[in-house]
Amino acid sequence: MSKDLVVILTALNLEYQAVRRRLAGPQVHRHERGTRFEVGTVQGTSCRVALGLTNKGNHSAAVIAERAVQEFSPVAVLFVGVAGALWDTARLGDVVMATHVYAYHGGTSEDDGLKARPRVWEAAHGISQLGSHLARVDDWADDTPGRRAPQVRFGAIAAGEVVQNSKISAEARWIRRHYNDALAIEMEAAGVAQAGHLNGAPVAIIRGISDRADGTKSSAKDRDWQPRAAANAAAFATRLAVELVGEQEQIAMSEADRAHTADRLEGHVSNTVHNSTVGIMAGSVKGSSVHVNADPKVTGPADLVAELDALRERLRRHRAEDALDEDTYREALAELDGACRAARENTAGSSKTATMAMKRLRGLIAEFPELVARLAPLVVAAGGLS
Repeated sequence: MSKDLVVILTALNLEYQAVRRRLAGPQVHRHERGTRFEVGTVQGTSCRVALGLTNKGNHSAAVIAERAVQEFSPVAVLFVGVAGALWDTARLGDVVMATHVYAYHGGTSEDDGLKARPRVWEAAHGISQLGSHLARVDDWADDTPGRRAPQVRFGAIAAGEVVQNSKISAEARWIRRHYNDALAIEMEAAGVAQAGHLNGAPVAIIRGISDRADGTKSSAKDRDWQPRAAANAAAFATRLAVELVGEQEQIAMSEADRAHTADRLEGHVSNTVHNSTVGIMAGSVKGSSVHVNADPKVTGPADLVAELDALRERLRRHRAEDALDEDTYREALAELDGACRAARENTAGSSKTATMAMKRLRGLIAEFPELVARLAPLVVAAGGLS
């Protein structure tokens, strides 16, 4: 799993642009089958986002979501865009995050009518908890003078295969009868939820309310609310992405700390001779030689560069042993080179540049606790450079 990357997918170009405006340095990434993603970082953070366009419909969304998960192995997949509100709970401009998704077109036709046979996917517990926390903190929305701050609502989202734009049609009555707890309705969430389920990837469906699915679609009011709703959904989704990546970094650091402690404990060798016990704290014991592990001593830029060069050699060995794949290895070397350049320059701002490069490197090597443990004190040392 890529510990510093989240996939964000949208169905409409308007939604795509709302997310893209929040990314720095987006670069095109082409899938071997021609699907194009743009990979950038959420502005002001180290969180990477792979942004893709699915077009309308659950089937198309499922295929592109599957492709994105296989291509990027992300922390999570977020589907972001606009939707119609079914009831009066959510106001125009509010954001709905799905607690579960209904594929509402499943059914059985019998003599006495059409019986609902929906499929349902629940949102992963961890991502739901994080979304609820961000809603309580309530500092994610853009501050626009004169406009009501959007609220985040949590509940079911109904996903079908038709554009719903009536309150009195047979379809609308069917939804009211069988799915009256759904807050919003759209056409892609079921496909993305199924792809996430099959691939073991957490999925969050985040929709800004742009209309009421009541015959007002494509009206002047709808055209005004669509970009605002898309922008609100993008704001909440990118904040959620940053928090998801931050959690992964904390988990990686905790695992590295535990691995570092375990290495030290394993090196404690007790040798009993004639009722006497000798204790040795060591990294490893080979023959009659004792090799002691210690955090690298970094007192200045030259020391930091030397330690980063030593880490480069460790990366090379991991690649030679096929523990590290070629793409990750190249990205890791690029971040390592950036950190080295910043450390050598030792100018105003170089400390932050080196630190950010090493944090991105930490995300790339998070699966290797021994490398993360070696990098952790260097991140701290880089922060202390002037």
